[in-house]
Amino acid sequence: MTRRFSLLISWSCTALLFAVPLGAIYYFLNIQAFAAFTRKSLRLPIEWDTVLGWQWYALGGITFLYMSIGLIGLYFLRRPFANFARGELFNLANSRDLRRFSMLLLIQALMKPVHFALMTVLLSANHGPGNKMLSISVGSAEIRMIALALVFWIVSNLLIEGGKLEAENRQFV
Repeated sequence: MTRRFSLLISWSCTALLFAVPLGAIYYFLNIQAFAAFTRKSLRLPIEWDTVLGWQWYALGGITFLYMSIGLIGLYFLRRPFANFARGELFNLANSRDLRRFSMLLLIQALMKPVHFALMTVLLSANHGPGNKMLSISVGSAEIRMIALALVFWIVSNLLIEGGKLEAENRQFV
């Protein structure tokens, strides 16, 4: 069961590694769809009719940069779970990849408020004097991401120790 679940996680990461860039390309080619999606998902008092085309493309660019941190993290998460599915549990490569994933998850969690602030400044840049916005948002989702990153960091250390114990057991057998 664990091997199948690990394989499912690995395949899901691979699917996201292809789907997210394809979605980003779609939104860059169809900027109006991106604008409509952004209007629906952001609940901010933005004067949407003042947002120009270059601002939508700039927003798409900074959003893709932010998402790229997560995509790189998924790449490093995919590798140990593919190894887990093959029965390779305690090795240095798994630990290293989980540690990289945890660092990237932590970076992404810390960058989310920065991304949101850049987004609000960019979208309100054409507002009149006194109406421009700078909004910073930190919530429970960021706290959970930070906690998850720290848990993965600890798990990566446990894998190193498990690998040492496995190697030690092989010497006695």
